[in-house]
Amino acid sequence: MLFGSQSRNLGTISKFAKSFQEKPVSLLVVGSVAFDAIESPYGKVDRIVGGAATYFAVAASFFTPVNLVAIVGEDFSAKDESIFHRRKIDTAGLERAPGKSFFWAGKYSEHLNERETLVTELNVFADFNPKLPEKFRKSSHVFLANIAPALQSGVLKQVKGKPKLVALDTMNYWIERTPAELREALQHVDILMINDSETRQLSNEHNLLLAARHIFKLGPTSLIVKRGEYGAMMVDARGVFCVPAFPLEEPHDPTGAGDSFAGGFMGYLAGCGTSNDGALRRAMIYGSVLGSFAVEEFGPERLRKLKRSEIESRARHFLKLTQFKL
Repeated sequence: MLFGSQSRNLGTISKFAKSFQEKPVSLLVVGSVAFDAIESPYGKVDRIVGGAATYFAVAASFFTPVNLVAIVGEDFSAKDESIFHRRKIDTAGLERAPGKSFFWAGKYSEHLNERETLVTELNVFADFNPKLPEKFRKSSHVFLANIAPALQSGVLKQVKGKPKLVALDTMNYWIERTPAELREALQHVDILMINDSETRQLSNEHNLLLAARHIFKLGPTSLIVKRGEYGAMMVDARGVFCVPAFPLEEPHDPTGAGDSFAGGFMGYLAGCGTSNDGALRRAMIYGSVLGSFAVEEFGPERLRKLKRSEIESRARHFLKLTQFKL
């Protein structure tokens, strides 16, 4: 891995917060709000709020206002929605439809590096057709969570003007089943965030650097490869930047780690209002920080209790982990 050395590349953590604007711009996320049932070697929960947009919105809200667009069923109560309350999250785009909310159940292996899906019930999510409230259409930063590529393109058509930054997440299902629609969506995206196996699948390249070159031809100018317990890697025209996974003695549930990473990453960039090389590198650190907190408890419970001071403290720890002299 190639790590930046000290403040020349990353700056100091104490300067991170100072780079935020007094009036941060808004960040739009479109994706799933769901219920999950999760089992791991550390325990089991039968029903907890989950979904990519949930993890993303909560993580990003520590840095900037978030405009949330998703769909839930009649079973999604006011108590369930409380995870978004008292945060900078606007739920005007949270659609309620007759029926049940998206439900997923999964079981993790002993070492948490393998996951078995037990149940997937799309329910109202099967008919999700995102419609942006008028006040959301001027969002300057956009994150398209893992939904059908045609829907991702439809969201971008509703955004007025050209956003400062658009990032997209996808998965093997869409790469296999809807390659043409995915390629169309990628033409309008600045950053692609996917895991290493999806990177290889999309590019037909085993080497991640060669894979990045292929993906850049599809539209994105930056590729972020989520590598689970091995951290994350960013590739763009300026080169490669890697961050490790934060060492934890007992991670409980990796379900929302990638979406929390994306929320920390995009939230930081929207909050500071720039996407230069230094900001992108700091965003990688903050993304890794939020992802590391997410896995400490089941579902988004750790994020629910998280404080900004804890985020800054762990960010400083990340700086120590990657700092060295030659």
